[in-house]
Amino acid sequence: MFTGLIEEVGKLKRVVKQGEAMVVTIAASRVLEGVALGDSIAVNGVCLTVISFTGSTFDADVMPETYRRSNLHQLKPGEQVNLERAMLAGGRFGGHMVQGHIDGTGVIAKRETDANAVIFSIKLNDAATLKYVIPKGSIAIDGISLTVVGTNDSGFSVSVIPHTLGETALLDKRIGDSVNIECDMIGKYVEHLLHFKPARDAGANSGGKAGKAGGAKLSAAFLSENGFM
Repeated sequence: MFTGLIEEVGKLKRVVKQGEAMVVTIAASRVLEGVALGDSIAVNGVCLTVISFTGSTFDADVMPETYRRSNLHQLKPGEQVNLERAMLAGGRFGGHMVQGHIDGTGVIAKRETDANAVIFSIKLNDAATLKYVIPKGSIAIDGISLTVVGTNDSGFSVSVIPHTLGETALLDKRIGDSVNIECDMIGKYVEHLLHFKPARDAGANSGGKAGKAGGAKLSAAFLSENGFM
């Protein structure tokens, strides 16, 4: 679990591809403090596992599912990446709940200055993702916890303050660049529960109890009546 507060900007040093599998080598410093094999580090919002490390770099595997879902396969050596270690249980929760599981990608369609902020307009590559994008809700762009300020038929926009811009790889992003998108996890869980239909034979070996429990109806009306909406 991550918070979407980027700890440092690292640099992609090397990429070794085998079909849709990759091993990436990333130069870093802060996220390597106290690092151990098997630790999770979010790279541009993608949760990766440390498989080896030195005093200045770490290696991580990228599996085919991640290759297809994210923009990591488009990165080239020398490019900057946002880095964040998994959150500590006793730490401050300054962003929002970020799993490091990318929902899809988008492209920067517009970049405009708004007083001290910069407005980024993102066009989603899969419009179906838009149903999870809520105005004033949370969203992670390349692992950065941001707030949605507006939506349209093809994407959304976010407002970025100078500190966030200066401390992340978003500073160098331009129109047409690809970004990883992770929507707020709460909406996805609610949708799954509302539309979940258990298998007909669920609980067949337990006297039908599981099947009966699984058949309980969960609907938007039920959630509203019980104060959840």
